[in-house]
Amino acid sequence: MKTQTFLTLFLIISWVFLLRAYPGKVVKGFQAPAAHITGMTFDGKNLWIADHQEDLLFCVNPENGNVIRSVSSPGFWPMGLAWDGSYLWNIDAKQKKIFKIDPADGKIMNVIDAPSDNPEGLVWDGKSLWVGDERENILMKIDMSDGTALKTWDGPARSIQDMAYDGRYIWCSDRKMDELYMIDPENGEVIIMTGSPGPYPRGLAWDGSYLWNVDYQTDSLYQLVRKDDEIFRLDNTRHTKIDLIHEVKTTGSGKLHNLDVYFANPSDLNQQKIHSAEFTPAGHKTVTDRWNQEFVHFKYQDLVSEAVVTSRMSVQAEISEIQYFIFPDECGTLQDIPSDIRKKYTANGSKYRTDDPFIRSRVEEIVKDEQNPYWIARKIFDYVRNTLEYKLEGGWNVAPFVLQRGTGSCSEYSFSFIALCRAAGVPARFVGAVVVRGDDASLDEVFHRWPEVYLPNYGWIPMDPQGGDKPMPRERLANIGMLSNRFLITTQGGGDSKYMGWYYNTYETYSVDPKVQVNIETFGEWDPVED
Repeated sequence: MKTQTFLTLFLIISWVFLLRAYPGKVVKGFQAPAAHITGMTFDGKNLWIADHQEDLLFCVNPENGNVIRSVSSPGFWPMGLAWDGSYLWNIDAKQKKIFKIDPADGKIMNVIDAPSDNPEGLVWDGKSLWVGDERENILMKIDMSDGTALKTWDGPARSIQDMAYDGRYIWCSDRKMDELYMIDPENGEVIIMTGSPGPYPRGLAWDGSYLWNVDYQTDSLYQLVRKDDEIFRLDNTRHTKIDLIHEVKTTGSGKLHNLDVYFANPSDLNQQKIHSAEFTPAGHKTVTDRWNQEFVHFKYQDLVSEAVVTSRMSVQAEISEIQYFIFPDECGTLQDIPSDIRKKYTANGSKYRTDDPFIRSRVEEIVKDEQNPYWIARKIFDYVRNTLEYKLEGGWNVAPFVLQRGTGSCSEYSFSFIALCRAAGVPARFVGAVVVRGDDASLDEVFHRWPEVYLPNYGWIPMDPQGGDKPMPRERLANIGMLSNRFLITTQGGGDSKYMGWYYNTYETYSVDPKVQVNIETFGEWDPVED
């Protein structure tokens, strides 16, 4: 009764927000025909579901969840199910066998060995079967003659359960992360991830229009959106106040002359809504650079020794998590990028050195004949994260030097990625932010910057190879088209700014008399505000 109530309320909420659909959004759901459901597939008309305790395969009407009929499973621990257009395939976890089954009467037509010791997931890609191993966390395309693996990819996260094939991509469920992933079978890269509808996702199926997921804990079947017009989703909005403080202190005998302080003025973005931005002291003015970045300019003159000059930006904002749902097939080609954006954001820069022979040769090696902007950027993302190790060496060196050295800061990761993207014809820029460091009320004196690339039909998309320098495919994707609610983005630029140079958030220039020392501190203070 409790499970039924949970499902009813869940589906009412889903219908209310159905117009705001996104991958993984629930369309409808039913109670499962049994309580120990595992694998799932679609035969072109009906769903098939395996139950490992009753040792049955249920044929289920996708319109209402009613059981049409059932057949005995070929083994005693049925897991993943697949449909090849004529026959069912079922993998048995205990026997480590894959059975070909006549759906009319359950007759076993063929048996092949599973390629691993803990097989659970199973899917047909139109030509062959793929098997997912839950403990080894790998996906394997198998040889249909003997079950040996032809191709192997790491699992997207921690615990593969089952898989579905949508005609182009493999979808995979993960019970430990409670997520669903869309994977390119050609390279094993995770392209989209979304939360599962229940707390224990297992079987997956594709009916030609929608995904289906069966949940082991709620004993329910869920029909899910694969793709809709919504290209991003917002969640977990943070209501906050941020003070960015710039302090200049002088010691010695003499004066500090012509101190110019610049604050990058934050603007509304998809995930960021600025309610107010106040700058003190008064008397400042606003200027704009060639990247259309707006700055607030403070000017101070002839400051005596031991002076303390404080400039401040106080912002109240709503900042949300954002996740873009990017389908590479809809990114077009390099020729689909607007010419003004391509010209402006593929230009050379003193930190990029896109005309350097090393950068040119690396681009040819990485990109080859790829024309899809998304995959060009993903290949460069992987090259940078595999080439560099995060390390603060001091200063911001130019991209070819950093890539040959093999280490870099977040800024140097950004310069390197942008240089390679621009040399490959993909528009790229960087953004800079003040960052929440742990608690809602926190201090940031380190800050962070990362790159963005321009993708046709999607716009500017974050890609952070330094944040994505991790072994797990899911963790890499978490830094492609996704941002947490921890960042107040202040700066959107291409470098060599008239007012900011290669810096972000704040910058200053000044001149001093001899024997005057200048100490500069910049830090951000975060404080939560009630909604």
